[in-house]
Amino acid sequence: MHAQLTVTPARLPEVLLTTAVVRPVFLWGAPGIGKSSLVRDFAASLGLDCVSLLGTQLAPEDLIGVPQIVDGRSRFCPPEQIARDEPYCLFLDELNAAAPDVQKAFYSLILDRRIGSYELPPGSVVIGAGNRATDQALARPMASALVNRLVHVHLRAAPDDWLAWAAGHGIHPWVVEYLTQRPDHLWSPPPKTEEPFSTPRSWHMLSDLLHSAGDPADDETVALLAYATLTPAHAGAFRAYLKVARHAFDLEAILKGEVRWPAEPGDRDLLYFLAETFRARLVKDLPADKRHASAAVRQFAFRAKSLLVELAEISLEMAQLVIADDEAGNPRLPSWFLVETARDLPRLVAARA
Repeated sequence: MHAQLTVTPARLPEVLLTTAVVRPVFLWGAPGIGKSSLVRDFAASLGLDCVSLLGTQLAPEDLIGVPQIVDGRSRFCPPEQIARDEPYCLFLDELNAAAPDVQKAFYSLILDRRIGSYELPPGSVVIGAGNRATDQALARPMASALVNRLVHVHLRAAPDDWLAWAAGHGIHPWVVEYLTQRPDHLWSPPPKTEEPFSTPRSWHMLSDLLHSAGDPADDETVALLAYATLTPAHAGAFRAYLKVARHAFDLEAILKGEVRWPAEPGDRDLLYFLAETFRARLVKDLPADKRHASAAVRQFAFRAKSLLVELAEISLEMAQLVIADDEAGNPRLPSWFLVETARDLPRLVAARA
């Protein structure tokens, strides 16, 4: 399912309030970005119980129920968790991962709001959710008849939304502080191999593990927990960040000239984290057009080139990392800054080429 437009978690309740109260909705999104919890919170905001059915754990008869003879005729009795007298939110999780026969069993429930002789009480809402095939997750093709019975909403991870949520839900301060500096690490595409990857869910898991480990957790414990839950690159960067938090090294201090880049062989992971953070700072603060750069920004760019020289003296590889293109081969930094870097630091650019 291709997403033409996406919504953030903060906007999703407004979208569901417009759509789900009148038509069944299917919520698409990558694993671990909070689809299930958002649906439960939405149901609670309407004062409705949320009844979750996991598509991958159902058979058609689990929905249709068992037959009962009434006045000489058979009648199917749907299960108690579905057949309720009061309105509720029916959440069909992993609907597109269910077997085709199970998906078919949902047709009348989704379109006609009934199954057998039972009809959902007025005021009930039906919401489905599932992952996309591109997320390396279990997802079966959804029949056109089912696709056409649903309103399709695509959810994306939003760091600002998650950090605002985290502030009131006991997320470990180290996780909050790290993602405040590196919001781009909140989510990573699911890998094709069987290994951990970063999502809002996995950061929440890491937070719980850090709370359980107690404070202060030693570096070896932090590394074990981070690599057990996050994308390897993010785990390494998080481990290095804690070295920054626990020691004198800090990017702001380096920018101000109060300390130099860490140069000890044992600080390589720390240097890598600082180089990545330095690059993120350049991407954030340098405008695409130099004509829009204030005097302060121009001074910052001049200081940045000096720091690149110092960094290259310690590790040419790390200095190249700062000015490297992204995975698609597109420049991360503004072209004017790269041109000035090529002019003033030809050794660095030549080595990068």
